[in-house]
Formats: sequence, C-alpha cells, structure tokens
Amino acid sequence: MPTRYNRNTILTNDSEFYAPLRSTRDLKMIRHYPTQLIWNPVLADRMAITTNSHMWKYGNRFYNLAHTYYGDRRYWWVIAWWNGVPTESHLKLGDVIEIPVNIQDALKILNV
Repeated sequence: MPTRYNRNTILTNDSEFYAPLRSTRDLKMIRHYPTQLIWNPVLADRMAITTNSHMWKYGNRFYNLAHTYYGDRRYWWVIAWWNGVPTESHLKLGDVIEIPVNIQDALKILNV
C-alpha cells in the first residue's frame, strides 16, 4: 500500500536539540522521516479527478469515510488533504467535501 513515506529515506539526527530526549531514552541518535512534500491540489487537478460530494454530518470521521470509499482507514489523510482541512474539527455540519473516487489518481496528484 502506498503511504506518504514510501519514497523517503530514514534520517539519523544527532543534533544537540534532541540531546535531552536521547539522554532519557539512552540513544546516541534519533532516526526519523524527513518532512514529506505534498500540496493541496489546484483547480486543474481537482477537475481531472472524479469525486463524490459528501455533506458533513454529526459523527463523521475522515477515517470512516476512507474505510467506506477505499476499504482502508489509513487513507483518511487523503480526504483531509484533498479538502485542505487538517482535522475534522475544521469542518462544520453541512459543509460539503469532495472525496476522490480513485485513490491511486489522488495519490499521484498529491505527489505520493
């Protein structure tokens, strides 16, 4: 399954900023992923992808929508990113969001 991190290498970080954390965990360095570069789709990208409109209702969650549309809750972030909202709390009841129908096409546009 493609994720946001598939094409990234793991970085090792021995910076002094992390010294207290390394000390408490008895580590010489911390390994982590670099920041993934993805962007919100522009209008031309949005028009090239088939989407379903969904009116935000009480109890909706991105992970449940991802499970419904893609069969995999881990794609919740695609729906959030596609709509330019980081969390469910940024939506109000009655807001209409767009959900890309084809997950592979959406991942391509999001540079994943």
